[in-house]
Amino acid sequence: MIPTFLLVGIPGLVTTPSWWALIFIAIYLLCALGNGTVLWVIAVEPSLHRPMYYFLFLLGVSDMGLVTALMPTLLKLSLFESHTVPAFACFLQMFFIHFFSVMESSVLLAMAFDRALAICHPLRYPALLTNSVTTKIGLIIIFCCASLHLPLPFLLAWMPYCHPQALSHSYCLHPDISRLSCPGAQGATYSFFVVLSAMGLDPVLIFLSYALIGQALRDVVSPEDRRRAQNTCAVHISAVLLFYVPMILLAFVDRLRLPIPHAAHTFLSYIHFLLPPLLNPVLYSVKMREVREKILRQLQPMKVRSFP
Repeated sequence: MIPTFLLVGIPGLVTTPSWWALIFIAIYLLCALGNGTVLWVIAVEPSLHRPMYYFLFLLGVSDMGLVTALMPTLLKLSLFESHTVPAFACFLQMFFIHFFSVMESSVLLAMAFDRALAICHPLRYPALLTNSVTTKIGLIIIFCCASLHLPLPFLLAWMPYCHPQALSHSYCLHPDISRLSCPGAQGATYSFFVVLSAMGLDPVLIFLSYALIGQALRDVVSPEDRRRAQNTCAVHISAVLLFYVPMILLAFVDRLRLPIPHAAHTFLSYIHFLLPPLLNPVLYSVKMREVREKILRQLQPMKVRSFP
C-alpha cells in the first residue's frame, strides 16, 4: 500500500495560498450559518415537522457533512502548502465525501418523490407519506450510503499501485485513487459500480418524478394552488441542477478527455462540491415562504433581547 498520496493545489495560485484559506474559511462559516439556521428552525418548529421538511433537514445534514469532509485538505494546502496526505486519512476523507455526496443525491430523489406524491395524489398523500414512513426512508438512505461505501477504503487499501501517487484534485476521490492502481486490480470495478448505481440512477428518477408533476399541474384548476406548487418545485429543481450540472460536466470532461485547462477543471470541481452547500439554504429560505417566516419568527425574540 502507498504510504502517502500527493494532492494538487490551485493551479496558478500557489504563490498566495493564505488568501484561499480565508476564502475557504468564509465559505465554511457561511455554509454552517445557513444550513445550521435551517436545521435549527426545522428542529424547533412543530409546524415544520412534516415529510417535506424532514427531507430538507437531511439535505442540510448532507451539505454540512460534505463541506466539512472537504475542508481538512483544502485548508492544509492553502495554509501550509502541504501536498502530502497519509493513505489512511485520504481513504477516510474519500469515504465521507462520497457518502455525503450520494446521500445528497438520494435526498434530492426523496424530495422529488415527496413533491410528486403531494401534487399527483394530494388526497392520499397524508396517509401514504407519514412521519413514520419518512423516518424509515431517511434511515434507509443513510444505511444504503454507508453500506455501499464502507468497503471502498478497505478495497483501495489492499489494491496494488503501479502509478505515481499524485492525485488530480485537492481532496481524495475514489476515481483518482483507483486510477493509480495496477491494471486488473480488484476494487476498481466495485467503486465504478457504486458511483454508477447511485449517481446514475437518481437523476433519471428525479426527471421522471418532475415529468409526472408537470403532467399533474395541467389538471390543477386553482391558479393559487398551481402557483404554490410551481414555486416549491422551482426551488427543488434549482437544487437538483445546482448539484448535478457541474457533476455531469466533470464526468464528460473526464470521460471524453476534453482539452480544457486544468485550472478550469479544478474550479468546476470546487463548484460541484462547495456551491450547493452554500446556496441551498438561501434557495429554501428565500423561495419557500413557510421556512422564511419561521426563521424570521425565531430570530425576532433574539433581536428583542439584544436591544431592550
